[in-house]
Amino acid sequence: MKTCLFNLNTQNAMQQKEILLIKHVEKLGSEGDVVKVRPGYARNYLIPRNKALPLNYANKKRLDSLKLARVARETEELQDAQSMASKLGETSIAVAVKTGTGGKLFGSVTATQIVEKFQEKGFKLEKKHLVKFSPIKVLGLTKVLIRLHKEIEVEVSVEVVSENPIEEIN
Repeated sequence: MKTCLFNLNTQNAMQQKEILLIKHVEKLGSEGDVVKVRPGYARNYLIPRNKALPLNYANKKRLDSLKLARVARETEELQDAQSMASKLGETSIAVAVKTGTGGKLFGSVTATQIVEKFQEKGFKLEKKHLVKFSPIKVLGLTKVLIRLHKEIEVEVSVEVVSENPIEEIN
């Protein structure tokens, strides 16, 4: 008898529901996509927040208008990314850090510090835009790759300078 209940529970756990996305949902899809998700995710999160609709005949008619809205949104995002990339390409930042004798850094320059410097200059960046970034642990000029869109990447210069004068080791 227990085996039968176990099989019923595993079958119920595998059930999925088809829904129509009406807004872009990160790592799931964009407006106009028909996706399969767990019923609880659709019922408790996506549908109450107006990000999706249950897939039925009436909602399938909205598919064309949602796809047009998706194309318009993606085109606008691409144009915004291109204009921001041209401005970022001309920009370089300097990050001042504390150093010890011989110019050795205390700590490192992190992605958060770089994003803050760009935000001070008026750019809206997030840590996720920095591609393959590892903390900078040396003084000098470093190139950092920023991905603004899946098709647009730009390389910017980050100069790490010392807050205090560097004392040479004798």
